Amino acid sequence: MKIKKHIYCRHCSDYEVQFFDVDSMDIMWHGHYVKYLEMARCAFLTDINYTYDLMREQGYAWPIVQLNLKYVKPARFRQKIRVNLAVVEYQSCLRIEYDIIDIASGSRLTKGATTQVAVALDSGEMQLQTPRSWCKAVEAYAGFTPSDLP
Repeated sequence: MKIKKHIYCRHCSDYEVQFFDVDSMDIMWHGHYVKYLEMARCAFLTDINYTYDLMREQGYAWPIVQLNLKYVKPARFRQKIRVNLAVVEYQSCLRIEYDIIDIASGSRLTKGATTQVAVALDSGEMQLQTPRSWCKAVEAYAGFTPSDLP
């Protein structure tokens, strides 16, 4: 039996694949997919009013500690893509799952996930719980759905 993950909130961002992101065959180079995940994550952080600048002001860095990507179909030069993200954990870390889709057809191009942890800038220690201010920002997001688990 597969346990269904709870999705706390969703966000989407649209982009056009740029020339500087493709190889000689007009296919997006595999390493650039990470950049589009980051742009979508930054758009989400802006929407919840908890940007990387605010994280730093509050004394935390949020490094990526895990990244997973599965390439399904190539993204091509000038293709319109949508990065859908789903926050699946925010209290002990920030875990986001992503789907990059072709806007025209709706077909999946890439599936991915990132995990970030809060690290205190003054001590360099990884935090076992995310800062309360972070939790409040996520919980105040208009699309937030609390878990029904205790």
